[in-house]
Amino acid sequence: MSSIPANETHITSYPRFIGRSLWLATEGSFGFYAWMTALTAVFLVGANAWANQVAGGMIGTNMTDQVSWGLYIANFTFMVGLAAGGVMMVIPAYLYHDRKMHDVVIIGELLAIAAIVMCLMFVMADLGRPDRFWHMVPGIGKFNWPISMLTWDVIVLNGYLILNLHICGYLLYMRFLGRKPNPVWYVPFVMLSIVWAISIHTITAFLYCGLGGRPFWNTALLAPRFLASAFVSGPAFIIVAMILIKRLTGVVGLDDPIATLTKIIRVTILINLLMVASELFTEFYTGGSHVSAAKYLFFGLHGKTALVPWTWTAIAMNIAAALLFLWPGLLSLKWRPLLVTACMMAFIGAWIEKGMGLIVPGFIPSTLHEVVEYIPSQLEWKVTVGIWAFGLMVFTIAIKTALPTLKQSSDH
Repeated sequence: MSSIPANETHITSYPRFIGRSLWLATEGSFGFYAWMTALTAVFLVGANAWANQVAGGMIGTNMTDQVSWGLYIANFTFMVGLAAGGVMMVIPAYLYHDRKMHDVVIIGELLAIAAIVMCLMFVMADLGRPDRFWHMVPGIGKFNWPISMLTWDVIVLNGYLILNLHICGYLLYMRFLGRKPNPVWYVPFVMLSIVWAISIHTITAFLYCGLGGRPFWNTALLAPRFLASAFVSGPAFIIVAMILIKRLTGVVGLDDPIATLTKIIRVTILINLLMVASELFTEFYTGGSHVSAAKYLFFGLHGKTALVPWTWTAIAMNIAAALLFLWPGLLSLKWRPLLVTACMMAFIGAWIEKGMGLIVPGFIPSTLHEVVEYIPSQLEWKVTVGIWAFGLMVFTIAIKTALPTLKQSSDH
C-alpha cells in the first residue's frame, strides 16, 4: 500500500480527511495489530456480558437494594477525573505559554475524549433499562431540571466531549491541509475547556455530597479531593502514554512535557494525601454515629471487612508513589522504569480511592443501619474490563491518527 503524503494542501475535502485519518489509524506494525486484536477480544467479552445483563436483568450483578451503586459507578467516577486530568496539559501550554507542552497538548485532549466515552458507557451499563437513557436528556426527559444534579452532570459531560472533539478535530484537520490553525477557532474553546474540566468533576462531587441521607459523602472537601486526585491520575496516565509513544514511534521532544507533568504530580499527590488525612481526622477524632462508614472502609464493621484490603492497598500505593515522585533523580532518563512504576502506583491508588473506596462505603451501613456488603460479580468485572478495552482502543486509534502532528511538532 502506498503512503499518503502528510501535507496534501491541494485537497480540501473533509471526506478525504476522514479517509486519511482512518488509513493512519489502521496502518501499523505487527505489535499494533496484536494490541488492537487483544483489546477487541476483551471488548467483545465485555459486550457479551452486558448483553446477558440486559437480557437477564440486574440480578446478574451483586448490587442490592442496600448497595445500589457498585463497580460501574465507581469506574464512572474515576473516569470523570481522568477526563478532567487531561486539562493539566492545557494549563501549562496556554496559560503559561509553554511551547513544549503546546506541541503535545493534543494527547491530553484525546485522553479526555476516550475517558468521556467510557463514562457514558459505564452509565449505560449501570442502567437496568438502557432504552430509558433519554429520560436524562434536558427538555426531552422527565428530570427535575434545573434542580437535578444528575441532569447537570449529563450536560457537562456531553459538553466536555463536544468541546474536545471540536478542538482535536480542528487541529488535526488543519495539519492535514498543511495550514496554520487559526487561533480564533480553537483557543477560546481551549480556554473554555479548562473551566469545563473543573466543572465536570465538581458537579459529579456535588451529585454525591448533595445526598443528605449518605453522611459519608456529606463533606465540602469532596469536590477538592476529586480535583486533586484527578490531577494525579490524569498526568500519570499521560506520562506513561508519552513514554510509550516515544519508545514505539520515535517521536522526540517529549522529555520536557514529561518533566513538567512529573513536577505537577509532585504537588498534587501531596495535596491529595493531605485531604485524605484531613478527612480521617474529622471522621475518627470527633467520632459520632456517622463515623460507621469510615470505620467499615478502614477497619471493617461488625466482622464485615471486604473493603479493608482495597483501602490499605490504595493508601500504601499513594504513599509509595508520593515518595518516589519526591525523589529528585526520578526525572533522569535512566530512571524511566521507576517513573512508570510511580505513575502506575499513583493511578491504581487513585482508582481504588475514588472507586470502590468512595462509592460502596456511602451505602454501608444503610439508612436502616443494615450492614450488607458488596463484592462485584464476575459479570460486572467482564463488562468493566470490556469498557476499559474499548476506551483504550479509542485512545490508541486517536493517538495513531495524531502521530503525524506530533512528529511534525517534534521536528521543529
